[in-house]
Amino acid sequence: MKILYIHQYFKTPDEGGANRSYFMAQALKAKGHEVEMLTTHNEKKAISRTVDGLKVHYLPVQYENQFGFLKRIKAFLNFIMLSKSFIRKHNDYDKIIVTSTPLTVGFIALWVQKKFNIPYIFEVRDLWPEAPIQMGAIKNPLLKIWLEKQELKFYKNAERVIALSPGMRNHIEKKAPEVKVDLIPNVADCDFFERVEEKDEDLVLQYGVKNKFVVSYFGAVGPVNDLMSLIKCAELSMHLPIRFLIMGEGSSLPDVKNYVAKNQLKNVFFIPYGTKDDVKDVMNVTDACYVSFLHKPVLRTNSPNKFFDAIASGKLIITNIQGWIRGLVEKRHIGFFADSDFPAEFGEKIKPFIDSPELLMKYQKASRDTAEQFFSRNELSHHFVQAIEGKNYQHEAEIRSIFSLSA
Repeated sequence: MKILYIHQYFKTPDEGGANRSYFMAQALKAKGHEVEMLTTHNEKKAISRTVDGLKVHYLPVQYENQFGFLKRIKAFLNFIMLSKSFIRKHNDYDKIIVTSTPLTVGFIALWVQKKFNIPYIFEVRDLWPEAPIQMGAIKNPLLKIWLEKQELKFYKNAERVIALSPGMRNHIEKKAPEVKVDLIPNVADCDFFERVEEKDEDLVLQYGVKNKFVVSYFGAVGPVNDLMSLIKCAELSMHLPIRFLIMGEGSSLPDVKNYVAKNQLKNVFFIPYGTKDDVKDVMNVTDACYVSFLHKPVLRTNSPNKFFDAIASGKLIITNIQGWIRGLVEKRHIGFFADSDFPAEFGEKIKPFIDSPELLMKYQKASRDTAEQFFSRNELSHHFVQAIEGKNYQHEAEIRSIFSLSA
């Protein structure tokens, strides 16, 4: 098949960020499909170039993580307009894959289906409009109703829907029970990341963490990510031999940095946002990874990339997220739940891992084993390809079984 894969925030491993679309596109290519990616860049003109054998079309849509809600909406609408213009000239595809967020990619999919009779697969990475509604970004009741109707329309007209977590799948199946929903979570790149039993001494010196227990945070630093919950833990852990490393970017980062500086939290260090190789270096010196979101019901359904990178690296997981991630972390014995409302508990819960390298290693090994057994990139990429080809996944029961731990 000739497939157009539409992802507004497409990133390659060299660029950092979420690489799911890159690996899924490569898996489709490996099975003999012709795949083209439609995405954006912060340049003034559209360009097309080949990236690792994948043809990528870049549309000129300005976007930064620091954008507020209205600027983001403008970028989403601009992407719809430019995508339609591109597809009017290039529409010899057998199938379209659209991946959210933003939910607005569904408008592109519906338009292509109606105008050119091309079926589409809708991949749901976050629940929109439910997320911005619960965050208070969308308040107008008529707009809420209209967006929810569009969401339902996107699901019902899709050939197939792919959900990244059980909460997302349950939400979609409740809204549109007649729709075929595949559960394909984010992937753990066990080929790239590795569990190291001894830290690289050069990296230990580079990051200034000799004889320290290292807790790291990777990824977006926006309102929904609740990074201040980690900062509060750090503030109450000054007496412990812990270093907190933060590699991220986003609209909330300046406020977080200001708080750290104002309160002289000398156990917190910020690292420039980097590539996947940079993440791997920081992972080398890391003992535990922190995974966080605000306490909003919709955010419990998230399937964050940083979690999967962390278990692929065999790290102790510390999370403030209720829902499936907490259930998995606790029942697989790969980490612990750190309640944001009671940050003083953090020190009590992490101290046994500081005091006992054997206990830490046991949890880290279980973390890597979980990644290999249930979230392998190779296995889930195969599942993705089968979904796009219209086949049933042979091992879907195994995927559902691991998520049932959080039920």
